[in-house]
This record gives sequence, structure tokens and C-alpha cells, in this order.
Amino acid sequence: MAGRKVVFGDVEFIIPEKLLSFGVMPIIGIVIVLWLLTGIYSVGPDEVGVVRTFGKVTRVAQSGLRYHLPFPIEQVDTPKVTEVKRSEVGFRHIGNQQFRKVENESLMLTGDENIVDAELIVQYKIKDAEHYLFNFVGPELTMREVSESALRTVIGQHTIDEALTTGKFQIQEETQTLMQQILDKYETGILIVAVQLQSVSPPKQVEAAFKDVASAKEDKNRKINEAQGYRNNVIPKARGEAQAMLREAEGFQEARIKRSEGDVARFSAMLIEYRKAKDVTRKRLYLEAMEEILPGVKKYIVPNDKDGNLLNLLNLSGQ
Repeated sequence: MAGRKVVFGDVEFIIPEKLLSFGVMPIIGIVIVLWLLTGIYSVGPDEVGVVRTFGKVTRVAQSGLRYHLPFPIEQVDTPKVTEVKRSEVGFRHIGNQQFRKVENESLMLTGDENIVDAELIVQYKIKDAEHYLFNFVGPELTMREVSESALRTVIGQHTIDEALTTGKFQIQEETQTLMQQILDKYETGILIVAVQLQSVSPPKQVEAAFKDVASAKEDKNRKINEAQGYRNNVIPKARGEAQAMLREAEGFQEARIKRSEGDVARFSAMLIEYRKAKDVTRKRLYLEAMEEILPGVKKYIVPNDKDGNLLNLLNLSGQ
């Protein structure tokens, strides 16, 4: 249908020729109605509407069917605030599980002056739509540069061993914290959701040497573990033997003391009897000694004339 093109800001209308024949005023009225209808907009469930009046942010609209004064009075932006965006450092995902290396981003210097090849994935979303839209230019480029800068700073505070092995989780946490501090300082309206080290490895030129070093460290740790195992086996055994020897010595000590005490008691009893009858006791001791010295020899006891035919014996058993 033939008509005349009319443009209001970024909205274009086609007025049919038949309407032009009714005169200027009806046409103006129709154009104004159409212009007012251009202020109708919708905000999705994952979006917010940021309305600008003559370029200045005046309100934020939630999801649903909304209205704003048509251009050029008011404009609206509807960024997706729940969408998790992704930034990559050191590589680029080019589709179909394929990646392209970016070495000028991935090669970094550690705290002990070694070079590592680190790749980082950052996930983020919008937490303040107004700041995100108007406080900085080029969100994707800015995020990549902030991510690279923070990662270089953190890796520069750690040794290469920490970056390659046990310190990866700590590096991720510190990088996320530093990035969030930088983004909040410049009021970018971005919230870091997650930071993940895709890979951390030595440069290709020295990768073989690093593998040799890692293998040597593994051998060292294995030897240390074996030595500790031997130590844990020998020391308790030695301690047990030492305790057994101590118990044995204590038992021997106790037995000797008891035996000595018995000998003392026996000697004391013998001394008492000896003092009662010294001659008889001496004679008995003599006979007992001879019995012990000559056990297999037949012995004769010859009495003297004074004592008669009987030999008086004293009770030396203490009973």
C-alpha cells in the first residue's frame, strides 16, 4: 500500500495515502496516538527495566508489561540480571569443545620468579543494572582485563609449587576476592559468582624438566614416608623392650630385697640363739657346713667325755 514514511526518533511509521486525503489534523492526531503507543514495553522475568528521562535514570521497572513516555522523552534498557555471564582468561572457547590459546594472557610470573601458564574462567552476573549500564564501557573487555590483572597479582604472591599443586583453591579464592573488590571500587554493578582455574601448568618449553622435578619430589616423599614408617615401627618396639627390661629389673630388685630381708631375719634369729648357747651353735654350724661340703661322704660324730653321748642342737629355724 502506497504511503508516506514518518520517523519519530528510532520509530518509523508508514501513513497510507488515503489517510493523507483527510487533512492535516487527523493525520497529526493519528501520528500522536501511534507515537504514544510506542511507550509500551515489556520486562521479562529475568530482566529489569532501567528508564531514562532525557538521559537521566529516573526509575527501575520490574518484570511485566510497562509503559514509559515515548522517545525522545524517555528510553528504557532491559538487561538480563539473572543470566550468568562468562569471561575467559588465557584461552577462548570457539565452539564444538574447541579452544584457542591466548599466551599473552596466560603466561604469568610467580612469587619465586618462575613462569606458569594459567587459564581462568570467571562467572558473573549483574547485581546493579544502573551501574552496569552506565558506569563503564565494554563490560566483557573490562571483565577480562580485571580477571587477568587480579590473577597475575595473586599468582605473583605464591610459589610455583603452590600454583601447580596444593595452592590452586587458595589462588581461586584470593582472585575472586580481589576481583570483587576492584569491581565494587569502580561501582560496576557486577557480582562475581565463581572463579575457576581451568589449568595451571609450566610453559611448554620447560614442561619436561618440570615433570622430572615433580618425579624427583615424588621419590623424595616416598622415601620420607618409608623412613617414617620404619621409624614408627622401630621406636614403639624399642620402647616396649625398654619397659620390659625396666619391669624385669624392678622384679629382680624386689626379689633381692626380699631375699636380703629374709637373710637378715634368719641371721638375727640365729644370733639370738647363738648368744644363748655359743658352743652348741658353733658346733651345729660346723656340722651343717661339713654336711654341705661333703654331702656324699660318710661322717662320724665322736662325743667328748664331758658332754656325754648326746649332742644338743639348737632350734635355728626361728620357729
